[in-house]
Amino acid sequence: MIHPIQRCTSAGLWNSTLVAAIRRVKRTEMLPIKIQRSFFKQNQYYFTTMSALATERSVAIQAVLQASRVCQSVFQHLVANETLTKNDKSPVTVADFSAQAIINTYLHKAFPNDPIIGEEDSKDLRGDEGKVLREKVHSLTNGVLDDSEKLSEEQILEAIDRGNYVGGPKGRHWALDPIDGTKGFLRGGQYAVCLALIIDGQVQLGVMGTPNLPVDPTKPDGEKGTLFITVRGEGAFQRSFADPTESKIQFSDISTTEEATFCESVEAGHSSHGDAAEIAKLLGITRPSVRMDSQAKYCSISRGDGDIYLRLPTSKTYVEKIWDHASGSLLVHEAGGKVTDVNGKPLDFSIGRTLEANKGVIAANTKIFDRVLESVQKVLGSKL
Repeated sequence: MIHPIQRCTSAGLWNSTLVAAIRRVKRTEMLPIKIQRSFFKQNQYYFTTMSALATERSVAIQAVLQASRVCQSVFQHLVANETLTKNDKSPVTVADFSAQAIINTYLHKAFPNDPIIGEEDSKDLRGDEGKVLREKVHSLTNGVLDDSEKLSEEQILEAIDRGNYVGGPKGRHWALDPIDGTKGFLRGGQYAVCLALIIDGQVQLGVMGTPNLPVDPTKPDGEKGTLFITVRGEGAFQRSFADPTESKIQFSDISTTEEATFCESVEAGHSSHGDAAEIAKLLGITRPSVRMDSQAKYCSISRGDGDIYLRLPTSKTYVEKIWDHASGSLLVHEAGGKVTDVNGKPLDFSIGRTLEANKGVIAANTKIFDRVLESVQKVLGSKL
């Protein structure tokens, strides 16, 4: 929320007018104030009132940043015996375990009473069969932590297993996907470390780390490592891993579907490419789709890299997991977009670990959303 004082655009005002304004606001309104420089204009500073979730926001940023760094480290050291296979046939790596251990440790220290819904558990790390993988997780996890933060093997296992909460409609809990897009991770493509805070069934905060996503979308070969941050009612922001300065992001402003670009999954098993092609034809979209793994798709459309994200059902029985959409859906909403399922229903995060009340996902620019939804329903028809 931009404070009514608004801004001080001259760097020369920093030592006088700006400081005086800060003191005046603190004294008269008793509000905690922070100063944020905008990416968009040099020497421009914004006064913003501190969020009620300021502590949660700060802890989530640090947790996701450290987890993203361990993922980068694991990728550099990846060897064949560090890869397992889940029952759902998506690969899981040592980075999953390390990232979940780090984030759960940060959350437990800051908010010991908050339960966590995490994707992983430690059973594949225990016993003699898990010894090699467990030792690698231990080494790589501690490799990115300060000396005061380092964890024993047992502490890592305990931290991973804190993600066993079942969810529900009441109270606070966190939803974590330590690596969303594990196939993207393994191929050196897009993946995301995703963390969301859910209060009384509604997502209130989301932080996502995307280690391979360019900070500047106009420079695809430039600096990579982008953090996306959002709090309900406070907008959507991005920053680089290296620089804590945040810039506000927003959805594209196109008004016709003919101008739009799809952003969709690389894997056809995650979302039907055939149905998406039919929908694109109905909408008059001729631009090639941007395909990437993970909730990086939510991040990309939220800053205007694309305009439409479709997660189309590939079977009538598949149910989406809440950790695959919690932080991304809030980011889209706060960036000015709209998210529903393919029936036009809001995503319901109050039921448990899955989006049991929903089928598929549509995220798009608000100006074209209704037409996109209509086309999706026309193509899917009896599949819904």
